[in-house]
Amino acid sequence: MHLYKTEQFLPVSKAKAWAFFSSPNNLALITPPEMEFKILGSVKDTGIYEGMKIDYSVKPLWGFPVHWQTEICKVDDKNYFTDRQLIGPYTSWEHTHTFLEKDGGVLMQDVVNYKIPLGPLGKLLNSLLIQRKIKEIFDYRRKVLETMFV
Repeated sequence: MHLYKTEQFLPVSKAKAWAFFSSPNNLALITPPEMEFKILGSVKDTGIYEGMKIDYSVKPLWGFPVHWQTEICKVDDKNYFTDRQLIGPYTSWEHTHTFLEKDGGVLMQDVVNYKIPLGPLGKLLNSLLIQRKIKEIFDYRRKVLETMFV
């Protein structure tokens, strides 16, 4: 398993941060445009819930489209939620989003545990490419959120 962690302070209320991040319809706004993120089907903007499944198409590397399905597997309203990949490019992917009130805003933490297929070749690809791409995605998200919420 591989681990990616990041955090970002947003000068907004916990309720506002939760409302934004718990809406799958906002994912495209914080995903790099070259990845061409698209939700497949319709997702009601009523917030997330345990058992919710979201299907989307994304181009994570070299412009090849990938069908990805995630399930919201844990929700503690306004505190954290966890999604895991059911269909997609990883052997395993679990992403926990945590929201902590701090200094007049919210500290948003992301922890991603993931496993790459292909054994030793997957480990090499992670070292050379995948971990860097994941960081780039979260760096892009950081810049967008700073513009939106600062």
